Amino acid sequence: MTDPTRQVLSTAPLCFWRFDGAGDCVPSLGAAPYALRAQGEPPRAAEGGPFGGKCAELGEGSWYAIPRAECPALDFSGERSSFTLAAWLLRNPKSHKECQAVAGMWNETRRQRQYAMFLDLWIWDSGEQAAAHVSATGGPTEGYPYCMDAAIGRAPVPLNAWQAVAITYDGGAARVYLNGALDVRPGRNPFPYGKPLFSAGPGGADFTVGAVHRGGEMGNWFHGLLGGLAVYDRALTGAEIAALPKF
Repeated sequence: MTDPTRQVLSTAPLCFWRFDGAGDCVPSLGAAPYALRAQGEPPRAAEGGPFGGKCAELGEGSWYAIPRAECPALDFSGERSSFTLAAWLLRNPKSHKECQAVAGMWNETRRQRQYAMFLDLWIWDSGEQAAAHVSATGGPTEGYPYCMDAAIGRAPVPLNAWQAVAITYDGGAARVYLNGALDVRPGRNPFPYGKPLFSAGPGGADFTVGAVHRGGEMGNWFHGLLGGLAVYDRALTGAEIAALPKF
C-alpha cells in the first residue's frame, strides 16, 4: 500500500475506494466491504493522483453505483445523520454549464435526496465551488423548484489540478473543505441546518459516484479524474480533515 493509502486507512473510514479505472468493480478497503460497480460507459484508466499513480477518468455517461439494499451503512439519516465524504479528484473542463455530482445518496427524480458532494451548483451566487448538499425532506426546498440546502465554499475548484475535497455534516451544520482547510464563506460555509437527514428506507436512493438521478435519468455528470473516495459515519473535525492526504 502507498503511504497516502495507509494515511486514510489509519482514520478508520467506513468505506475507502481507490480508483485505477481497471475492471468494473472497485472494492472498499474500509470497514464496510461495499464494492462500487461501473455503470454506463465504463470509466477509463488514467495516470495520476495520490494513490499509486492510478485513477479513473469519468465523463458523460460513466458512473459508479451501489444498490441501496447492498449498502445500508451508507444510509445516513434520522438519528444517524452525521457523515464525512472525502474525494481526491481533478476537475476537467465541461462543455456546458451543469452541476457535477461527485458522490452521495441523492435521487431527485424520486424525491429521495439525502446527502451528496457536488461541484458547480450554481445556486446562492455560486459557480465553480465545492458543495455539501443535504436534505431533510427528500424533495425541493420549500418555495423553490430544487433543493437549495447546501454548504458552498468560496474558492472555485481549479481545473486540471488535483484537489482534496471533503464535506461533513454533524447534525447541526454542513461544511466544505478544500485541500484540508475549511473554505469559509459567510452564511454559507459552514451552513447551519440542524435537521436529521431524509431516508426513504430500504427503497431509497442508491449510492452513486460521478452522477445522480434527476429528471427521470442519470445526469449531473462529473467530468474529471477520481483517485480516491472515503466515507465516514461521523463528521471529522477540522484537524482530522487537515491530516488527510492533500495536494
